[in-house]
Amino acid sequence: MNHWLKLSIEYANQRSYLDDLFQVYPTIPEGIRDIDEAIWGNVEEAFYKKDNIRLIKELLKLDLFPIKDSYIACLRHDPNAVYRNPKTVNRVCGRLYELGLTQIFARCSEPKETNRQIGPMFRNWLSKKSLGIEPIHMDDFVATEDDAILDAGDTAMQVFAREHLNYKHGKGLDFIARFNKKYVIGETKFLTDYGGHQKAQFNDAIRTITAERVNAIQIAILDGVLFIINSGKKHA
Repeated sequence: MNHWLKLSIEYANQRSYLDDLFQVYPTIPEGIRDIDEAIWGNVEEAFYKKDNIRLIKELLKLDLFPIKDSYIACLRHDPNAVYRNPKTVNRVCGRLYELGLTQIFARCSEPKETNRQIGPMFRNWLSKKSLGIEPIHMDDFVATEDDAILDAGDTAMQVFAREHLNYKHGKGLDFIARFNKKYVIGETKFLTDYGGHQKAQFNDAIRTITAERVNAIQIAILDGVLFIINSGKKHA
């Protein structure tokens, strides 16, 4: 096993890993979502009148539908489907009536999931000279050969790496730096769970570090559940 990976696993399982990680990813949920008063008034009216089609159509105007159901996305993308599928509409509305208006409102106004907000947090952490170097903008980065960390968006980093480092992978980057005149590129991922979207995020990072013939040291800066010692596939 790689020496630094071994140290990372030991650190995550023996020390205050999560407390320290919060300095990098301060994932504090946002406030509740705003609910349009006019739309909510229509929801209440449809609810009390048991107008199933109107109830669903009004709720679909909100950012977050109050129940998880595999058919909701179809209704959202094809609004006229509510007229052609009365059994589906009645089934969904049955669950809505069981919830009641108070719970419907609470669910529709839930904060955004924190794992959708963590993208720029690593870059914000870098901006505080957390690695001992203050990130600099593109013009300054290319004008020197000194040790430096690039302050740029993921797309700009991808363009720089493609033009200067023979990076041909189709994904943006989260990190480009130069130490001792050697370039380092990488992706950062905070994996909050196993499977699904998180697995795709992990695979993105692995593809970045296995891209061939790149004129730079390729790294993946990974955090989260993959360091938990267990028999799962993500644990090294």
